[in-house]
Amino acid sequence: MRKRQTAILAALIATSIYGITFTIAKDVMPLHIKPFGFILLRVTIAASLFWIVGSLFFKSEPIDRKDFLRIFGAAVFGVAINMLSFFKGLSYTTPINAAVIMATAPIMVFVFSIFILKEKIIFRKIIGIALGLTGTVFLILYGHKSSAVGSNIMLGNTLVFINATSYSLYLIIVKKLLDKYHPFTFVKWVYLFGVLLVLPFGFNELSEVSWNTFTFDIWWKIGFIVVLSTFLTYLLNLFALSKLKPTTVSIFIYLQPVIATIYALSVGSDSLNTVKIIATICIFLGIYLVSVKFKKKEVLKVI
Repeated sequence: MRKRQTAILAALIATSIYGITFTIAKDVMPLHIKPFGFILLRVTIAASLFWIVGSLFFKSEPIDRKDFLRIFGAAVFGVAINMLSFFKGLSYTTPINAAVIMATAPIMVFVFSIFILKEKIIFRKIIGIALGLTGTVFLILYGHKSSAVGSNIMLGNTLVFINATSYSLYLIIVKKLLDKYHPFTFVKWVYLFGVLLVLPFGFNELSEVSWNTFTFDIWWKIGFIVVLSTFLTYLLNLFALSKLKPTTVSIFIYLQPVIATIYALSVGSDSLNTVKIIATICIFLGIYLVSVKFKKKEVLKVI
């Protein structure tokens, strides 16, 4: 029971860091570092930290050859597509928009669980999926009409939704690997593959950065994203996933819009409007219907 509580606390801390990251990352890019260049910097430093810490404090663990393909798939969805689409999308849209759309991850985890983990289909969960996706589509289509921030809100929102979908698939993929390997063994290989995957996208943008123009404010925000929202949060999430179900871990994402909204409003980087509020209500109702426990009689036996 104590291990479960510790895992829940780890997931909560990781979610809080992610919620603040929406605004902090927006302050750095694309003005100081372009999105793909930032991702290459982020993944490269994080990979180095994982390998150094893993080598110093954890026993080396061999990987079965057959598992490398699954680890590579985790790197594709959990690092490359996930991070590239998120940072690119965030550079176009607003912190609150991005956080609200990211909250659809629990819904997408359930969708993937139906096909991959053969999870039972329940009528009210189907309604939850419909509500959540309706809120997402509403925000993507109409969010740009109610916000003056961001250069291409619709494209940004779409990319963030791709990020949420990719992250959801990642949560499903890693569960079996975490049952078999130590989290550090797993994550250092995921990030090594991740560096190779994002290198072609971020090399040119990273080489264009004018490092000598950075102020202390920019440096600490870069450090926050690289060390806390990448290195630390991945460790916390991996620990949580080793003790909890993927659907349970994904539920904590619903806190991200709350934390992101409070922080963004407090620093004046975003604002609330009717579209965001309506979309948030739909998505949160969808998350509730997907996440709450149901009676057996509610299972759709026809599917």
